[in-house]
Amino acid sequence: MLDQVATTNAARDNLAPIPMECDAPHLKVTGELPRELNGTLYRNGPNPQFEAPGAHWFFGDGMLHAFQLENGRASYRNRWVRTPKWLAEHDAGRALFGGFGRKLPGTPAGITDDGGVANTNIIFHGGKLLALEEGHLPTEIEPGTLERLGYCDYKGAIKGPFTAHPKIDPVTGEMVFFGYNAAGLLTPALSFGSVNAAGVVTRFDRFDAPYASMVHDFIVTENHLLFPILPITGSMERAMRGKAPYAWEPEKGGYVGVMKRNGSPKHIVWFRAESCYVFHVMNAWEEGNRIIADVMQFEEAPLFTHPDGSKTDPQKSRARYCRWTFDLAGNTDRFTQTYLDDLTGEFPRIDDRRAGRANSHGWYACANPDLPMFGALSGIVHVDGKGKRLGHYLLPAGDTISEPVFVERGADAAEGDGWLLSAVWRAQENRSDLAVFNAQDVEAGPVALVHLGHRVPDGFHGNWVGAA
Repeated sequence: MLDQVATTNAARDNLAPIPMECDAPHLKVTGELPRELNGTLYRNGPNPQFEAPGAHWFFGDGMLHAFQLENGRASYRNRWVRTPKWLAEHDAGRALFGGFGRKLPGTPAGITDDGGVANTNIIFHGGKLLALEEGHLPTEIEPGTLERLGYCDYKGAIKGPFTAHPKIDPVTGEMVFFGYNAAGLLTPALSFGSVNAAGVVTRFDRFDAPYASMVHDFIVTENHLLFPILPITGSMERAMRGKAPYAWEPEKGGYVGVMKRNGSPKHIVWFRAESCYVFHVMNAWEEGNRIIADVMQFEEAPLFTHPDGSKTDPQKSRARYCRWTFDLAGNTDRFTQTYLDDLTGEFPRIDDRRAGRANSHGWYACANPDLPMFGALSGIVHVDGKGKRLGHYLLPAGDTISEPVFVERGADAAEGDGWLLSAVWRAQENRSDLAVFNAQDVEAGPVALVHLGHRVPDGFHGNWVGAA
């Protein structure tokens, strides 16, 4: 079935799953891989083991893709994350779960209730490689084999959902995280906390947001945490009636809660703005009594419907590079939203050594605004700290590109001095390359291409882990 689905869908996009795991120890390289690139690019994304009726793309089984680069050579390995859900469906030979972790009718009694898919991001922190998705605890992965080692709850110090987008402070090494649905599915409770550089939890707390929302990402600066509560709303009442558990309700308005990193939830200040949605934050920093946050903002949410099942406006359901500004002096409870570019784009990244501090370089994958938001990411944009374009590269028509991951040339390199690594789907050949760009000259195109014989489906996020 998966072979048939992949063949059918490949002609129009690269979202269909691939049906195999493989190892490719000696890959062909066009151009020359920089010798300083010694380590592994890990990528994560949905790759359903079995087709499930009505399942949302967001909830496919996680598949990890590892590109190892060493002294100008490249190898590749991919593996499904063997979650309890994946193992149960593998043994049954069919799908047992639909979207949002719900069991399908006819699922045998005694099957695990754990519908986690570990499909959104993969990070390295505190000596652990962690596959993440926002509904469950982190899943620890063995770096070489990509074997699942089990959930990581830091010796019982955290409980419940854990974001796919924790932030690692480049100065202290601390990882700051949050989780929504913290008091149960479709509840307004959020948890948050921190893990120090040694992998020890130093804080875990909880508060209630203005309403239940799908909170994909959040914002961390040197001294503050910001929690966006935007109107992809969760409703148990809706879910019990067989309607969409999450839907676009712009009349709820947008909120962002601001608190000190060392403060208490009871001191959160809630700022208001016009309804919008943001999946991903590029970076944020403080300027005196202001907080500046660069995000990819949608006027209306894509991939979700209104509560009545009607679709959102496709012209408004595209993300654009936008700057949020918060006045902490107490002069207003509104924050400003200023678009810095009109290009459709997503998956913003920076040189992570500037996380939470003002940055002079940023990159994101861009798309053709006349095509659907996802499945049309076909280039890279390089911007400066004020949002001005410094470079713009487009792939041949039909090809798509994944999130660009920055890798510095060395520990002492200047900000932005390094490379961007991104998986590229070649539509005409129906296979993928790993593209390596000079991060400060993306317009010149890739300096090297690592060629695979199969597709890496369009997915979500990845990170570089340097060789020890």
